[in-house]
Amino acid sequence: MPTRFHSVANRAASLSMKVLFGYSSRIHVVGWDYTNRAGGFLLASNHISHFDPPIISSVAGRKIDWMAMAEFFPVPGLGHFLRAVDSFPAARDRADRKTIRSAIERLKNDRVVGVFPEGGIRDGARSLLGGAPLRPGASTLAHMAGVPIVPCVILGSDRLYAKRNWLPLRRTPVWIAFGQAISHFPELEKSVARARIEQELTDAFQRLYADLRRKFQLTRDDLPHPPRERMRFQPKNPRRRLHRAASNAVDFAMCVSMNVVQSRHRLNGRSAEEMERYVVECEKLTPHEYYAARKDVGLVAAIQNGNGPSLTWRSPIETEFPRNNVARADFFPSARGKAAPTVIMLHALMSATPIGYRRWAARFNELGWNACFVHLPYHYSRVPRGHWNGELAITADLIRNAEGLRQGVIEVRQLIGALREHGCSEFGVLGTSYGGWIGALLAMVERDLRFVALMCPIVNVEHAIWQNPGTAFMRRELRRAKIPPELVARHFHLSSPLHNEPACDPARVLFVSGDFDLIARPADIDAIQQKWRGSELLRVPQGHFGYRVMRKTVTRLKERGF
Repeated sequence: MPTRFHSVANRAASLSMKVLFGYSSRIHVVGWDYTNRAGGFLLASNHISHFDPPIISSVAGRKIDWMAMAEFFPVPGLGHFLRAVDSFPAARDRADRKTIRSAIERLKNDRVVGVFPEGGIRDGARSLLGGAPLRPGASTLAHMAGVPIVPCVILGSDRLYAKRNWLPLRRTPVWIAFGQAISHFPELEKSVARARIEQELTDAFQRLYADLRRKFQLTRDDLPHPPRERMRFQPKNPRRRLHRAASNAVDFAMCVSMNVVQSRHRLNGRSAEEMERYVVECEKLTPHEYYAARKDVGLVAAIQNGNGPSLTWRSPIETEFPRNNVARADFFPSARGKAAPTVIMLHALMSATPIGYRRWAARFNELGWNACFVHLPYHYSRVPRGHWNGELAITADLIRNAEGLRQGVIEVRQLIGALREHGCSEFGVLGTSYGGWIGALLAMVERDLRFVALMCPIVNVEHAIWQNPGTAFMRRELRRAKIPPELVARHFHLSSPLHNEPACDPARVLFVSGDFDLIARPADIDAIQQKWRGSELLRVPQGHFGYRVMRKTVTRLKERGF
């Protein structure tokens, strides 16, 4: 039982830590209620700095007895302090029975024990957040003690290694997320229960990590870095700041133009009812059913005849605009003919001109690839009279938006199917922005793709509708029509890549994000890259609009041998 000395020491330490980190940091906490529960439990956190235990203790709802490195306890002063606040030693390289007994005793006495399952400070691929496997100690301890585990993810504390971040008024941001308690599964056999705990805990870490990045729009610099890297003084790069300002200005100007174009399209009084009916019908469908593509005999014949560089066929989805009902793809064959692998190029929303894509098609031809430039719904040859290129693809009419995405995915699947019948067995997808969105949806239903390169793709539909600066007018119309976010969210299982998993091998997916992007937030692309485990993330210093991302993407694809 804790003595009076320990009680006084813990209160003094708690007050000191709150004052210290209140001065040095701005701590943002999500899920605090999960720590304010009765009974003993294990608190398991990732570990990115030596500041993690006191910071987490200063915001948790319960006092935490930390399992600390045994090497700290012989150090004069430090060892006395750790024992005074009820920390206890643990060896990192072996299972210490004394440590295990001490932890179990505390847990059974309704105390909270804090552990770092990584076994030390970790970042990047060595970290749980980066996909490293979970060490079994936490699951074993929870099962033996018969207590739940509360997961915790902390970000930003590694910045405190830099002396400049302790200067007055700097207040380094730190983000902490606590998750729902994970059961110790007493009803399961021992080995099965421990494996289940490990899987649940691993999933919880990834979920909390993604939630923090999405909620606070964290950048690459906010994520864990090695302590030595944080300690080095890194002067600000004025050129990068200028580049960011220029990129933000271009993105903002484009967002203004998008809102002006959207203002031409208003919803009617029946929009909410129509949306409800549409969502109810869509809830019955899986992505494979929603994007099912039937064989198009006319398209197969067009490829067989080879009449000109353009392939046209009747779109499987009829709209009120006849020009949009004719699908088209411009085919650029390489010297190897139709048997060569083919890259499907999906352009951005309101893309200004296809000239750049044709140049890249020629580059792919030189590499031995055929190239297919797809005219996405409401773009180029499919623009209805009296409208701008791509104007009707994204408006406040969410049903038309969803059907346009569906139309694009199904048409690309038809194109791939028809090319397969004529000897082409390998396909790559190169999508930008809106085209990247369609490419991501395609990856949810197409298994056999050699690569899927998604540049600044729209992957988080929730943000795209309700927070994106380019859809401010859309939001106003949706609120005026009384279409709530909850209704829209019921369609995310079909339209939001971040809320889904890929059907193809994630290792073949390359996400490319712009560091300064205001439309397809880097935090969202980071989140989907983590969720589509095994995929790659490439960061490019540009905004949503720019040409550098294409060059970097093609270079990376060549490096990977695609």
